Amino acid sequence: MPTYEYKCRDCAHAFERFQGINEPPIQVCPECEGRVQRLISSGGGLVFKGPGFYATDYRSDSGGAKPAAKKTDGVGKTESGKSGGDVSD
Repeated sequence: MPTYEYKCRDCAHAFERFQGINEPPIQVCPECEGRVQRLISSGGGLVFKGPGFYATDYRSDSGGAKPAAKKTDGVGKTESGKSGGDVSD
């Protein structure tokens, strides 16, 4: 159920009520029994939990595949015969 904010037009008392969407708005102030108006609120706030949000947090398992790791022959050379640590070509 949503929370609605109200403010009394007579005594300026502000209060909140949990109400169903189909329920009529409250008309009477609980403090002075004066007229109230329902306020427009900003809605619920977002709560972020955990260490952070990343682009990969919402990617499905069927999404893009991870790049394959280079295979080495145990001596530091890749399948192409080039040394894995050699940058100068």
